[in-house]
Amino acid sequence: MVNVPKTHRTFCKKCGKHQPHKVTQYKGKDSLYAQGKRRYDRKQSGYGGQTKPIFRKKGQVIQF
Repeated sequence: MVNVPKTHRTFCKKCGKHQPHKVTQYKGKDSLYAQGKRRYDRKQSGYGGQTKPIFRKKGQVIQF
């Protein structure tokens, strides 16, 4: 994981100036048509169960 600051000074629409905002992380969606995903889906289809280790995608930084 990447070290992420807990707060971030950025523009606040409500008061019209820069204020500290809380920063969190979220998981982005995987692309359905990436080459690796297509290959993986082909390999997974049919009998044989889980063929590769399941990769847990890391998050991205957002401000809310």
